[in-house]
Amino acid sequence: MTATPQAVSTRWLLFGLWFVISLLVFFRPLGAVIQFAAHNDDASHIFLIPFISAGMICLERRTIFRSTFYDLPVGVFLALTAGAITAATLRWHESWSSSLSAYMLALVLLWFAGFALLFGRNAARTARFSLLLLLLAVPLPDFLLRQAVYFLQRGSAEMVTALFDLTGVPYLRDGFVFHLGRFSIEIAEECSGIRSSMAVLILALLAAHFYLHSFWKQAIFLLASLFIMIVKNGVRIAMLTILALYVDPSFLLEVCIGTAGLSSFC
Repeated sequence: MTATPQAVSTRWLLFGLWFVISLLVFFRPLGAVIQFAAHNDDASHIFLIPFISAGMICLERRTIFRSTFYDLPVGVFLALTAGAITAATLRWHESWSSSLSAYMLALVLLWFAGFALLFGRNAARTARFSLLLLLLAVPLPDFLLRQAVYFLQRGSAEMVTALFDLTGVPYLRDGFVFHLGRFSIEIAEECSGIRSSMAVLILALLAAHFYLHSFWKQAIFLLASLFIMIVKNGVRIAMLTILALYVDPSFLLEVCIGTAGLSSFC
């Protein structure tokens, strides 16, 4: 069913009302997420995601809203799922901070529900990339964030090891700590590059969506982007360390000096 401009405008007004009501319902957890993103570098990208998603829908609006209809089954299913997540979080959450991810996931699902209800599953399917991108606005739970940080730490440490071996730098490695005689460096959690990695991931997702139309090409491109994130962080750490070791120790001004003189890259 082809939608007239007036019909689409009416649906957008209803969706705007749905959006405002959802914000009021989740006002307290949403405020906590905003505070969390404002004071946590690992989550600063959350502010950009809704605007990027809205911009994508605007760019592709002619394709997305070519056919619209009210889709009660899908809308109700997604809304009930969001309600179930909210109820479970209220019942079993251990702390306010640990429940932010669940509340934000429920809010995003509620937006999905409103979109599918008012524009139909065809429009939602066409706009799936823009809608699914909103999941990046959900703060990573602590256990997933720790795993992601550890993966980046490990990858950066392996890259530093390879570069030290390649350039002949003498070192003794103890986990994420490298002892270099004159000083020691540590690839700490704060130095994993998670913030810049999220920025690269978002750019890679957008580039893959616009320029690659095969799923396998998109997957390979994203994996290559992940590899570049690790290489970039490892090269930065290794080069600064080599310059501090053989040229001028002041190159380590970029690092944080902890107790016992241990330098942690940040």
